[in-house]
Amino acid sequence: MNATLSADTKDALARDLPQAPHCRAALLAGLTYYGAVRTPDGVAFRTRRPAVARLFRSLFGDRAAPIRKRRTTRLKRPPQLEIELPLELAAAPPRPGARCDRRMEIRAAFLCCGSLSAPTHGYHLEFVFADEERSARIAALLRAMGFPPKLGRRKSKPLVYFKDVDSIVGVLTLIGAYGAVLHLEDVRAMKETKNRIHRLVNTEAANVDRAASAAATQRAAIAYLADAYGLRNLRPALREAAQLRLSHPEETLAELGRRCRPPVGKATFNGRIASLMRLARRLKELGRDPREGSQTAGG
Repeated sequence: MNATLSADTKDALARDLPQAPHCRAALLAGLTYYGAVRTPDGVAFRTRRPAVARLFRSLFGDRAAPIRKRRTTRLKRPPQLEIELPLELAAAPPRPGARCDRRMEIRAAFLCCGSLSAPTHGYHLEFVFADEERSARIAALLRAMGFPPKLGRRKSKPLVYFKDVDSIVGVLTLIGAYGAVLHLEDVRAMKETKNRIHRLVNTEAANVDRAASAAATQRAAIAYLADAYGLRNLRPALREAAQLRLSHPEETLAELGRRCRPPVGKATFNGRIASLMRLARRLKELGRDPREGSQTAGG
C-alpha cells in the first residue's frame, strides 16, 4: 500500500460482506444515510469506488436500480457512480442499538465519507460530511465506542478526524480494516526501529566525541609534563601510562589498560591518567619549570 491506502482499504472493506442479516441491514442503512444525495429526480447513492457501488447494490437486492456513471469536470478524478433510490430512504435511520450494528454504521461512514492518509505523509484518518447532522451522529458513535475524535471544518464542511496512530488503529480495527491495520503497524514498527537506531548512533557518536576530546586533553597534559618535568622523572606506573596514552591516541582507557605490563583494569588506568592530569595542573599553577628539582613524582 502507498498513496492508494485509502482506496485499497475501502475496496477490501467492500468485499467483506457481513454474515448476520441485521449487520447487513445496518451496513445498508449506513451506506444509504451517508452516501445519499439529493438529485433533480429524487435521491441517489453516490460513490467513486466501483467496489462500494457493487456492495451497495448487492445489499439493496433485486429492487436496486442500475449503476450509472456521472462524469466529473475535474481532471484526474474518477467518475462518480450513482444508483437511484426511493425518496423515502432519504430520512435518517434509527440509531443502532447493538455494538456490531454500530460498527457497521461507522464502516459505512468510512466507505462513503472517509479517507486514510499514507503513513509517509503522517497518520491521518478523517470523515468529511455534507452537513452537521451526519457529522454529529458519527462523532457520537465514535465516542460511544471509545474513540473520541477531533472536530473541525474544511471548506465549510464539518470534519471528524484522528491524528493519533493508536486511535486510528483502533477505529480501523473496529470497522474490520485489518489489512490497513497491519500496514500501519508495519510502518510504525519500521519508524520506531529507525528512531531507535538513530538514537543509538547519535549516542555512540557523542560518546566517541567525548572520548576523543578527553584523549586530546590527556595527551596535551602529558606533552606538557614531558616538556616541563620529563617523563623519566615519573614513577614507573605513571610513566608507562603516559607513554601508552601518547603512543595510542585513539584507544580507550580499557584498551590501554590491557597494554600495561602487567595488564590493569580501566579504573586503575583511569586513576593513573588522573594523577598525571593533577600533576600537570599543579605545575601550571606554579608557573615555573619543575625540572630544576630532581624528586621523582608519585601517584
